[in-house]
Amino acid sequence: MGTRRTTHSALCVEEAEETLEELRSALAKAGLVLPSLGLDPVSLAREAPCPLVELGRCSVETARRLAVALAGTDR
Repeated sequence: MGTRRTTHSALCVEEAEETLEELRSALAKAGLVLPSLGLDPVSLAREAPCPLVELGRCSVETARRLAVALAGTDR
């Protein structure tokens, strides 16, 4: 049973890392960078559920541009 948890955790971490890179790439295509974007280290230490993505802090301008990009409109 311990092996199943370890395998599940490894698969979750791999999926989280892939998703993080997809998000980083999509943000870059929109001209956005979230400097603190990464996996939450506390959630990495546990076996389940899968790790959390830490979006981190950003400037007000970056937050505004992110809101515009998500809304799909130009200001």
